[in-house]
Amino acid sequence: MRTALVTLSDEQPSSHCCFCSMQCGLEILPSDKTEGLTIKPSANFPVATGRLCQKGLNALEHVVHSERILEPLHREAARVGQWQPVSWAHAYSDIAKRITSLQAEHGRDAIGVYGGGSLTNEVSYLLGKFTRVALRSKYIDYNGRYCMSSAAAASNKAFGIDRGMTMPLSEIPNAKYIILAGTNIAECQPTMMPYLLEAKKKGAVIVTIDPRNTMTSKTADIHVRLQPGFDSVFINGLLHVMIAENLIDQKFVQSRTSGFEQVKEAVKSFTPARVEYLTGVLEAVIRTIARGFAKAETGIVLTARGLEQQVNGVENTLNYINLTLLTGKIGRSGCGYGAVTGQANGQGGREHGQKADQLPGYRLIEDPAAREHVAKVWGIEPSELPGKGVSAYELLQKIDEGEIKALIVLGSNPLVSSPNNKMVERALQKLELLVVVDMFETETARYAHYLLPGSSFAEAEGTMTNLEGRVFHRRKAMELPGNCKLDYHIISELADALGRGAYFQYAGIEDVFRELAAATAGGKADYSGITYERLQKEKGIFWPCGSADHPGTPQLFQDRFHHADGKALLFGIQPKMPAEPIDSDFPFVLTTGRLANHYLSGAQTRRTEALNKKAPVPVAEIHPSLAKRIGLSVEQKIRITSRRGSLVFQVKVTEGIQPRTVFVPFHWGDEHSINVLTNDALDPTSRMPEFKICAVKVERVD
Repeated sequence: MRTALVTLSDEQPSSHCCFCSMQCGLEILPSDKTEGLTIKPSANFPVATGRLCQKGLNALEHVVHSERILEPLHREAARVGQWQPVSWAHAYSDIAKRITSLQAEHGRDAIGVYGGGSLTNEVSYLLGKFTRVALRSKYIDYNGRYCMSSAAAASNKAFGIDRGMTMPLSEIPNAKYIILAGTNIAECQPTMMPYLLEAKKKGAVIVTIDPRNTMTSKTADIHVRLQPGFDSVFINGLLHVMIAENLIDQKFVQSRTSGFEQVKEAVKSFTPARVEYLTGVLEAVIRTIARGFAKAETGIVLTARGLEQQVNGVENTLNYINLTLLTGKIGRSGCGYGAVTGQANGQGGREHGQKADQLPGYRLIEDPAAREHVAKVWGIEPSELPGKGVSAYELLQKIDEGEIKALIVLGSNPLVSSPNNKMVERALQKLELLVVVDMFETETARYAHYLLPGSSFAEAEGTMTNLEGRVFHRRKAMELPGNCKLDYHIISELADALGRGAYFQYAGIEDVFRELAAATAGGKADYSGITYERLQKEKGIFWPCGSADHPGTPQLFQDRFHHADGKALLFGIQPKMPAEPIDSDFPFVLTTGRLANHYLSGAQTRRTEALNKKAPVPVAEIHPSLAKRIGLSVEQKIRITSRRGSLVFQVKVTEGIQPRTVFVPFHWGDEHSINVLTNDALDPTSRMPEFKICAVKVERVD
């Protein structure tokens, strides 16, 4: 099922990897490998410095996979009977008829849309527009809610704007002290490691904070093996030392921040001795890190899901941001804060309308001026725009409660990726219409009434925004196979079937981008000065970029922050308990995470033989003290039980994990889906589920 290459003058067909937020450049060449094609790194894209990881090198395998859906499929009842191929015309007509009928009976908000963080900016934009203009529903959110929402909320609170990294990756080698908290870059963003290794070669000190010894922590000078849930306790200890020993940047704090007294009061009681008692991290280590980071000429803090996917995730992130602000390490070379985005377009995906409360350009949907601007671009009245909806998990709960009757899913697999996924399974079974646009019959698609074949990364032109906030153009490298369609065509054609096609008339994907740029003009994430022509010449432009002669903004906050007074806000954090503390019945902490061989719900990588061979099933990691406690023998499995369910796993016993913590990767479904057990408690601000902490008991399986 080879998909033909696109011929572009004398150049090799090129694209960008579909997996992590590095978005490494690649070239697709004829060979005797995967369906006559192979991949090599591109030397032209500056971010990954001519490298690809194992996922990138194997990124074509799922594109040409034999299980790929090549024509629209339909069945009347989810999981009952065989799929029947239908024409696109029949699919559009019937889906539109059912949607119209459900909305007539239950109201416009009876239809929901669930998007993804790997979609292009153009498709992300169109999906938000489709929900609000074609469906006229308020219910849209996306799987990026499970990825970056806590960091986004924290950045908006502290800085007034959310861009994952406040500086380009090229600044990392200029840092003298780097703190990596809850992030396993070596496995999740492997081609980012050369930046860290270059910094280390130049003398930088690297600190990793993680309950596990990881591939990343092997590069560290100091590794803090912190139990999940104690991040703010630990950071308060660092801040206490900095303030008590007068190590903060007084001039920066006074001139460029507000809220210092709140921080000073919040950390007063968190002496290193007390923090050692609470966390087990030695007092000497706390003082060493605090003094080292504060005294370093330059420094960077990078965070990720380890501390963000908690009910206190926003506050945890704010406390790490406090480190950069109190020491004045932001807005200049070798300094900054970064939330390491996970998904391919996790940054752009949340900027342009997939989040429940946002319109393009990070405009808030309840802001009258924002509504007026975007409505004018779309050719509708502001009053026609719906209000804000709910977060991704709450959207699924609305299905379970009966408020949402139909769901359209594009670029996501929520049955595997959501916490407490037995509830999600129950909700999907209640839908009167589930339409899934995907390349494969995913675990979610098993419950669909319509499965529509979309496009792969190699077949769809568009723009992406990587973890730095760099917007770049991804070319089309291959032709669509079978009767597949481009995702943006599916959205536009379904809008037409719903009688709203007049608002979705585009000559091509560049036309969509022009409209997106106009819709973002004047917003926080302003793309209005970016064009395809510029992107093809400049190899990427950092937003905000508000005019054709604007060079883009690689380094944020050089002169001012994005609050009205130009100052950043400091927040005094009083650490709180997780939603589900351990107790005598459930005495261990379950935390989840990624492996280098897989990506998200595994829909693509579990179909990639070279990757799946290295990690065919999830393996739980436990400490030897736990193995001894349960009397575990060689080759025995363990049963992990939470208040929501029980699963059996193969096990790895390792000294490299915090003794009270159990780790299981989340890339599998069905009987291997760790999200059967995870807690669906949500952060009150970001609505991020607490994936990283749930109380469990562990038993050996005889």
